Amino acid sequence: MTDRSIAQEQPPRERQAGTEEKRRLIVDAAVRVFARKGYHAARVGDIAEEAGVAHGLLYHYFPSKEEVLATLFRENWSELLRRFEQVAASDEPADEQLRGIAKILLRTWRNNPDLVTVMVRDVARSSHLQSQVDEIGLGFETIQRVIERGQEDGVFRRDTDPRLASWIFYGALEEILTGWVLGQLPDGDEEVARAERTVIDVVCGGLGPRDDGVR
Repeated sequence: MTDRSIAQEQPPRERQAGTEEKRRLIVDAAVRVFARKGYHAARVGDIAEEAGVAHGLLYHYFPSKEEVLATLFRENWSELLRRFEQVAASDEPADEQLRGIAKILLRTWRNNPDLVTVMVRDVARSSHLQSQVDEIGLGFETIQRVIERGQEDGVFRRDTDPRLASWIFYGALEEILTGWVLGQLPDGDEEVARAERTVIDVVCGGLGPRDDGVR
């Protein structure tokens, strides 16, 4: 009995689970290969070897290396967006919500440095990112809503442009991640915690009411 005939005899649910497991195996392998070699230097064969699958099987799941990169971006950015939204929907004050978002993003480095390396070094600088602009914008919109809510509640002053503030906030976090990826900033547990505090102190301090009472 061939592998194909065995697969055909499997119930649809089991076949679907096996397909998703194999697909996840390939994406996880791609993260490791891209982090180690860089996206442009990596070959499809490198990913297949890392995943322990046949070269041709990889093309059954992904038509190209570019699609593997786009997939790992979509899936991981979607998960970050989901967690951002959970924070934004909480009853915490706006400054604590920004702190929560900062923790989610910065602690990803401690949990999965290979993924952050690929997202910062390869995805963020890829020409293929243009097709993902709308998805990226959703993250900034969530941060902007948090800042606007803080302005309405009097936590943040109202004479600051919330859209620009959201880009400044996210930009600061991304530059810290870039510093860790490039080895230019220390990245131990204590340094990660210090980075969280510093971003919040700088951004929320700037957004907070001024000494002259302006809100």
